[in-house]
Amino acid sequence: MIKVSDLPQVIPVFALPGALLLPRARLPLHIFEPRYLQMIEDCMKTPERLIGMVQPIGATRLSAIGCAGRLTAFSETEDGRYMITLSGISRFRVGEDVTGTSPYLKFTANWDSFAADRGRAEQDASLDRDRFMALLSRYFASEGLNTDWDDLGEADDEMLINSLSMLCPFEPEDKQALLEAPSLSTRRETLVTLMEFALHGGTNEEIM
Repeated sequence: MIKVSDLPQVIPVFALPGALLLPRARLPLHIFEPRYLQMIEDCMKTPERLIGMVQPIGATRLSAIGCAGRLTAFSETEDGRYMITLSGISRFRVGEDVTGTSPYLKFTANWDSFAADRGRAEQDASLDRDRFMALLSRYFASEGLNTDWDDLGEADDEMLINSLSMLCPFEPEDKQALLEAPSLSTRRETLVTLMEFALHGGTNEEIM
C-alpha cells in the first residue's frame, strides 16, 4: 500500500474537460500544447512522476477532487508531440494554487481521505453482472459504441466498472460524480443511473 508520506505535497495539474482517471486504471493522453509538453518533461525528472487530472469548472475554476496518475509510458512523435499513459494512483483534494511562474498549473494535494485508493482492488458484492451487462449492451447499441464483449465479460469488478466510467461519453459533471463515488458499488450505481438516463432520452423513468 502506498503511504501518504510517499506522495508529494505539490503536483502539476492537467485540467482537461471530460477526461477521467481512476485509481488502478490507465489513461492514454496525446500531449501537444507547449505548456503541457513542458509539464511532461518536468514530471519525468521527479521521483514520483505524478500528474493530477482535474475537471475544470468553466474557465477559471477546478473541481475540488482530482486523481493523480503516475507517468508509466512515454513516446515522442516525429513532430514533437508526446504520447503518454497515466496509471491512476490516488484521488486527492485540490488545495492551494502554487503555480507561480510555471507555464502549467500546480496545486497542493491533500491525500488523507483516499487511503482505499492506495490499497487493493475493490470488489462489488452487489453487482448483478448479467443484468448489468444487458443494460450495457443496450446502452452501447444506442450510442453506436463497440467493444470486445468477451474481454469485458471476463474483467474483474473494478476493471469493468472503472473502465466503463472512464470510456463512456458522459458529460464532465457526470464524470466528476463517478470520480467522487465513495466506493466501487456507488460508482456502479451512478454508472447504471447515467446509462438508464441516456437510454430513456433524459428522463428519470427506470428502464433497467
